[in-house]
Amino acid sequence: MVEPTLVWSAILTFIMGLLGWVLRNHLAEFQRVTILLNRTREEIARDYVTKGEVHADINRVMNRLEALDAKLDRLLESRAKLGGP
Repeated sequence: MVEPTLVWSAILTFIMGLLGWVLRNHLAEFQRVTILLNRTREEIARDYVTKGEVHADINRVMNRLEALDAKLDRLLESRAKLGGP
């Protein structure tokens, strides 16, 4: 006959082994998701520009437009002085 303590030890061992296996799988999945999240953050940072970069680009475009506007004004003034169309 099998002693009850031996059966109880076998049941507890099985439960603890199963619990350990489940925890290990969940931990591995958590680490995988963490790595994917970090990669996603890196890709987002690589693909998008910062506010400072946008403002610098807009300022550069505005400066070029102002220079073009000044040139057009000078051209129109010189044509008006010459009596052109």
